Amino acid sequence: QVQLVESGGGLVQPGGSLRLSCAASGSIISTHSMGWYRRAPGKQRELVARMTGGDSGNYADSVKDRFTISRDNAKNTVYLQMNSLKSEDTAVYYCHATITTRMGFGDYWGQGTQVTVSS
Repeated sequence: QVQLVESGGGLVQPGGSLRLSCAASGSIISTHSMGWYRRAPGKQRELVARMTGGDSGNYADSVKDRFTISRDNAKNTVYLQMNSLKSEDTAVYYCHATITTRMGFGDYWGQGTQVTVSS
């Protein structure tokens, strides 16, 4: 009933930039929070950045001042602009959203997109 489709991952050199996008589609009545998590090899999934309602977003300390999250509510789309990328940013990045549909309130995840930072 709801799909989150991510795009924008890839291979980038240290110091480079990437922009991730995630579009939610389906029987959406309203979208509450939208954000990004990541799982690096051998590590647990962690929050990268999230926006709830009209706030400006909250970030993991490790990405503050380098990453910027933004939303286009009309398109149910969230973006993650990643600058000054480091090797430790290498991970699978997952889009997450909390959405109300006719079936009620739900928790949704994208399929993940690989970001590799390497020279």
